[in-house]
Amino acid sequence: MPTLRQIDRIEQISPAAWDALIASDQPFTRHGFLAALEASGSVSAEEGWQPAHALLEDDDGVLIAAAPLYLKAHSYGEFVFDFSWANAYHQIGLDYYPKLLNAIPFTPVAGPRLLARDDAARRTLATALADLPSHLGVSSLHSLFDDDASAAAMLGVDANARRGCQYRWFNRDYRDFDDFLSRLSAKRRKEIRRERRRVHDDGVQVVVRRPDEISEPLWEILYAFYGRTYAMRGQEPYLTRAFFHELSERMPEHVRFFIAYHDEDPVGMAFMMVGADTLYGRHWGCATDYHSLHFETCYYAGIDYCIAHGLACFDAGAQGEHKIRRGFEPVTTWSTHIMVDPRLRDAVADFVEREGDMMAEFEADQWARSSFADDATREPS
Repeated sequence: MPTLRQIDRIEQISPAAWDALIASDQPFTRHGFLAALEASGSVSAEEGWQPAHALLEDDDGVLIAAAPLYLKAHSYGEFVFDFSWANAYHQIGLDYYPKLLNAIPFTPVAGPRLLARDDAARRTLATALADLPSHLGVSSLHSLFDDDASAAAMLGVDANARRGCQYRWFNRDYRDFDDFLSRLSAKRRKEIRRERRRVHDDGVQVVVRRPDEISEPLWEILYAFYGRTYAMRGQEPYLTRAFFHELSERMPEHVRFFIAYHDEDPVGMAFMMVGADTLYGRHWGCATDYHSLHFETCYYAGIDYCIAHGLACFDAGAQGEHKIRRGFEPVTTWSTHIMVDPRLRDAVADFVEREGDMMAEFEADQWARSSFADDATREPS
């Protein structure tokens, strides 16, 4: 009979055992990424992210399934917003926090959440996870940005599914950027060319660097750019400077920095990661506000990179309806939720059903506005 145990540090399980459960080449669920978050202090009990990773082992102690799991003391850094649920718990005299979160910290990227050697082990893990909130005396369990297999397993234990929408760019075997633009309307081609020209006329160009191509002084500049994005909102950065060092040591092949230079001076950057067939845009920052620099650094240079390297998809991050005008397409995302208290369980079930209908209408509207609305080769949601 498989047994579930929890660990409070990802380093307590070997990278090989953990990563063997991941069929996808997506970097975020891998041991190295999670370990970099913990080793750098970006994720910790003090930051409201207490690691509580779930390990499912067979009778011989062999790992057959696992889930990145956290006891959360707040709802920040998740990108699936449940603050109203927390308020509802408070109104009936219950504590919403801590809650259990099956997710990748600060990473709104859909992917595997219940890692398993097969579907049977995944279903067993989902059953064990569904029992954890009551066993631990916490309010709820939330699995965010689930892939299809993880979502199916969670729905099998009566979790409620919550629908979301993101935007991705898909490579239809484009020869170059102009070939991609040819698929857009004349108005949109003109807008994008104007934005790129403005950056070029300002004397700014974007270059792509791997970690081993970045000097220590440049690391400090890039982190300052990242930090400035949060400072403008009156926040502390989610990720510490040490995180980028840890990640670059553990997973250098997946890390890319898109650095904007004015002459020889760096003026902005986009931190991205790359998998087997997908580029993932993660964080952005700049020294000063050049016109259209964000679009060039975070979107157009990424599209150029995907075309040049034969990548099938560019996942440029959460939100952003403006991406439709820049050749991105709406896709559906899913998260699953288990609430312990029956009053809140019923209320949340009703809410996500009504919200899901609205999100489906919203996505259909977004798709109708996209440049590929009449394309029979639409990528599946």
